[in-house]
Parts: sequence; structure tokens; C-alpha cells
Amino acid sequence: QVQLVESGGGLVQAGGSLSLSCAASERTFSMYPMAWFRQAPGKEREFVATISWRGSTTKYADSVKGRFTISRDNAMNTVALQMNNLKAEDTAIYYCAADRTTYGLGSSHNVDYDYWGQGTQVTVSS
Repeated sequence: QVQLVESGGGLVQAGGSLSLSCAASERTFSMYPMAWFRQAPGKEREFVATISWRGSTTKYADSVKGRFTISRDNAMNTVALQMNNLKAEDTAIYYCAADRTTYGLGSSHNVDYDYWGQGTQVTVSS
């Protein structure tokens, strides 16, 4: 079973940048589409971005398009989320997730993902 561990969260001022990383425990990670989701207090978990297993295709939520970039390094078993021009509404716990049943690009629905990390807190002060 793949274990995922996120890192890189923290406190940043609005307009600033943060880079999140997610490390997978097994090399089978490289075969799975990966995604980032986030959950703000009192809100449901929402889709942020997903990347195909080869890293050739990506998809973003409209709210982060043009500001966030998802990438992966299969040799290192990692997936990253570069977040620029952060806004207060980006404050949330960010989770990475792996989909072991989909070939190609993952979906934007959290129920389609099989493995989840424990999350990392991102706080953006206005």
C-alpha cells in the first residue's frame, strides 16, 4: 500500500509563494495519477490539481489556474505543488492523493482516489 507524506506548508503573506511536496513510499506511485486537494475549516474537501502518471497532462481548479503548478518526479517518487500569488482564500489543509485504478489523468472527485496523505497546513495572511 502506498503511503503519502506531505511537507512544505506554512504561513505566508498574501501575494507570496509556497511549494508543497508529497513523497510516496513505493515505486508503484509512478504508475498512478496524482492530485492535490484542500479543505478549509467548515468546508468540504475540494479539488486543486491533478497530473497524469507520466506528468504530461495536468488539470486545475478554476480558482487556482494560472497561480498553481503541479509537477512530479517519478524517479524520486514525489509530486509537487508550486503555489504563487497566494490569497487568503487559499488557506486550508492540503492533501495529496493517488488513484491506483485510473490510466491517464485523474479526476477532480476525491472519491476516485485510493491513497491519501495526512495533510499539510497552508495559512495565507491578508
